[in-house]
Amino acid sequence: MTVELQHPMKAQSTPDEVARSRFTSGMRSLILNDLAADMRSAYDRRAAPAFKKEHGRDPETSREAHQALRGDPAFNIYSTMRVQAQKMVWASVADGVERESGRLAAEAEKADGEGSLMLDPSLEVPKNVHAIDVHLMPGSYTRGDDSLEAGAVYDRGLAVFSMGLMGANLDDIGLSMSQYIKRRYPDFAPKRILDTGCTIGHNTLPWKQAYPDAEVVAIDAAPGPLAYGSARAKMQGQAVAFQQMCADDLAFESESFDVVWSSMFLHELSKKQRAKAFEEAYRVLKPGGLVVHMELPPNEQMSAFDGFYLDWDGYYNNEPYYKGYRDEVPRELCSRGGFDDAEFFDFVVPSIGIYGDQAVADAAQGDSSEGVGQKTTGRLAEGVMWYGFGAFKK
Repeated sequence: MTVELQHPMKAQSTPDEVARSRFTSGMRSLILNDLAADMRSAYDRRAAPAFKKEHGRDPETSREAHQALRGDPAFNIYSTMRVQAQKMVWASVADGVERESGRLAAEAEKADGEGSLMLDPSLEVPKNVHAIDVHLMPGSYTRGDDSLEAGAVYDRGLAVFSMGLMGANLDDIGLSMSQYIKRRYPDFAPKRILDTGCTIGHNTLPWKQAYPDAEVVAIDAAPGPLAYGSARAKMQGQAVAFQQMCADDLAFESESFDVVWSSMFLHELSKKQRAKAFEEAYRVLKPGGLVVHMELPPNEQMSAFDGFYLDWDGYYNNEPYYKGYRDEVPRELCSRGGFDDAEFFDFVVPSIGIYGDQAVADAAQGDSSEGVGQKTTGRLAEGVMWYGFGAFKK
């Protein structure tokens, strides 16, 4: 069931809109749980055996699993319904945001708090942010130009999309990851934290909560989500400095941050942008600083089918760099950016909202990468686990 956002900076919904959102979330739950299970069964019973009969071996890669499944009725039903449900996500919230646009602008204008917002009109917004409807979201991240529209649509749409699995304010990833780092490295006390590709800052605020004495800066290339996110943070009493900037061209001094963080962001970048973003993260980190990313688990650690299941978005959800990212190796991304290979680590952390604080604490004490390849890692379905990786700068 869709979550009702708990912060004041949200578009209010009519009863009909609430019902529409709940229906859409319910449909997504059916697709990502029941129909996904049907597709897995079809893969095991029909698609993989047919592939083996033709090639003399089982599918070995995500691409081959996709090749084996294409045309199977279970795949066709799953994919058709998932695409339509994705379009319904954004349609279910658009009317409410349009109706509430004036009130949201007024609320943002009077939002009082210690945070700040700095937009850069001269910044050329990258094409991958504005030129295609990423996630099939009409207008993408620049919908409404520099108004609050894109941020408000994204906020409410993500609540419908995530079916309650991302927390009351869509902050479960940030809460889970920041608490994991805090408990795994209890002596690490960052004073300045940077979130790259923050969108509306939903996974930025937990870092301020985890390290309240730290200065937290959040950047994104799109102006509208930043303006919405700044008001959203102030209304939640969180002091965050939002700035319009690209992760591959940081306007910060070298060795000026203790943490560089992102969540579900690296797959939005081209290979060239991604490589540069790691170099920039290394540059702005102080010695002893940490780069840490929450992302989809890499294909190298997944079975052929589970890799295909996560790669699906790259083919059918308007995410052109998605599969390219998942075919890369996180350890190599870090080392090519300048980080010492011995400092790399990856891990799986249970959703703090589903499993609770103690489960996160236990994970921080256990095998850091145990369970990366399990079917719940990175999947918005029952029992979700989050994958992360990072490295300290020597």
